[in-house]
Amino acid sequence: MSSEDSLLPLGKSLANAKGWDDFTRTLMLAGKALTPLPQPSRNDNTAVEGCESPVWLAFSHDEGCLMAFSPSKVIRGVLAVLLEKANSLTKQQRAAFDFESYLSQCQLERYLSQSRGNGIKSVIAKLKDI
Repeated sequence: MSSEDSLLPLGKSLANAKGWDDFTRTLMLAGKALTPLPQPSRNDNTAVEGCESPVWLAFSHDEGCLMAFSPSKVIRGVLAVLLEKANSLTKQQRAAFDFESYLSQCQLERYLSQSRGNGIKSVIAKLKDI
């Protein structure tokens, strides 16, 4: 079984993207597919510290899943990929899952600047903690 077999649809589409333009377009489309965390839930309690762009992340009891939002189109795309995987796991699986390795399989790590990468580490820490 190849590592790509463990990728979910958004992750697979990024891993298979050809070149920078195709990858960027695919990432932007992934961000459009993200169901945004509702405005009233974007507050100090759901804010992710350490991100260059604002990011909010919370478990929505109404939707029964993790939800997030960022005004950054690139970060929304990354959040969509992370949440697609996170929402397919139980809380215990999510706490133990190697999200960094998953993003690497999706070819995302080479497209994230160091400052964005640090913010994504903060998102992953909060994902595992919720």
